[in-house]
Amino acid sequence: MFAAERRQLILEMVRANGAVSLRELARVVQTSEVTVRRDVRALEAEGLLDRRHGGAVLPGGFTRESGFPQKSHLATAEKTAIADLAAGLVEEGEAIVVGAGTTTQELARRLARVPGLTVVTNSLLVAQALAHANRVEVVMTGGTLRGSNYALVGSGAEQSLQGLRVSRAFLSGSGLTAERGLSTSNMLSASVDRALVQAAAEVVVLADHTKLGTDTMFQTVPTDVITRLVTDEPPAQDDRAATELQALADQGVQIAVAGSSAGPGGSVAPGDSTQGRQSRREMPLPGQRRTHLPGGAPQLRSTASAPMVEQPAGERARVAEMRRR
Repeated sequence: MFAAERRQLILEMVRANGAVSLRELARVVQTSEVTVRRDVRALEAEGLLDRRHGGAVLPGGFTRESGFPQKSHLATAEKTAIADLAAGLVEEGEAIVVGAGTTTQELARRLARVPGLTVVTNSLLVAQALAHANRVEVVMTGGTLRGSNYALVGSGAEQSLQGLRVSRAFLSGSGLTAERGLSTSNMLSASVDRALVQAAAEVVVLADHTKLGTDTMFQTVPTDVITRLVTDEPPAQDDRAATELQALADQGVQIAVAGSSAGPGGSVAPGDSTQGRQSRREMPLPGQRRTHLPGGAPQLRSTASAPMVEQPAGERARVAEMRRR
């Protein structure tokens, strides 16, 4: 495929979906991410699209919302890893709310195995995933059906959430930045998401790395309200995504990174359930580095003050003799 053909196909994908990851673009045009990155850079120079962390979006700074068919085929491996890790946060007998989205739909499929669970949702897809689960009670909000994402929105949905209190809310969105928090492209969806947040003691955001640094029109959850972010491992060359993650961590958001290559036995944050199947990568803070205690887990310790080096016995004796003189 010639460069012009590649770039035309990339442009058509971004226009159709609003936001597309470099990984997905490389798969579709059957070339390397390095080549796709050059194509995206050239298209950005022409003002045809904007680069974002690990992907490309429509120009103008704000992405439009993709429909469910497009979303369901984007970053599928990443969403699976995120859902596996997030499911480990949910305990038996808990009451939670789960918002609309393809990532939360993946989470719901895993929650079907948690006994005694009560799930409040405005998503038909989440409810469908839990419809035949044993000992899982599903509570649907009221509202008007929004066909593009199979979610109930409007005043009916918001009023049905008044007076509700649950332990956690699991939400997704169109974009996430340290400056504005979670956002979406639709006003009605944003309003319902804010009502879901009001009902929860903690807020857990599920967002793959392509959404990091992407800003959309309507804010749903400010950064200072987000308790935890569950995301996937950004590509090694994506320094901007790592910078955004660190900025979120600096504002107090707990970061859990799902590694797609992690095997069984992975853990989540201390104190959480150990049902998760993916590993959690801790992010060392600036000025800290890892050290391993014998037979124990890795610990973080500051590099500001290094321990003094032990002097040999002969040297100590010589110094002591000089002091006596």
